[in-house]
Amino acid sequence: MRKPLPKSENTLLIRTDFSKDSDWIKLRSASEALSEEGFQANLTVIDDVDYEGLSVAQLIELKPIGEQRGEHSFAFLADTTSLTIPEHPILVVELREAPGQTFRVIPRELWSVENNLALGNMDYKDFAQSVDADGVFRGWPK
Repeated sequence: MRKPLPKSENTLLIRTDFSKDSDWIKLRSASEALSEEGFQANLTVIDDVDYEGLSVAQLIELKPIGEQRGEHSFAFLADTTSLTIPEHPILVVELREAPGQTFRVIPRELWSVENNLALGNMDYKDFAQSVDADGVFRGWPK
């Protein structure tokens, strides 16, 4: 049994693969960076080996709790795919409306997904329907 996820008012970014520290550092740095527009994802980063191999189904069972907003409606997983593909596409997991649905987002666009979903400016499906053919959200057309 995994320990409960910490309560947080921020969106969780959970590391689930511990095989490549250098790639994790790159992914984390890019995810926490300011965008060109000056925005930043509000993240609580969980870098704890207890969550190694955490699956989407297991994440749903853990029910991440927000300190101010009740249960989180989504979370980010930095899984094996995130660390092995050069763009480091992070898994976005829907937790409330359609638990278990996923898409991926590149780290430099994580702020857009996090900010808009956390504030309720956009819905999960708005992003999920805007992914490229490979299921990755790379930003809005300019």
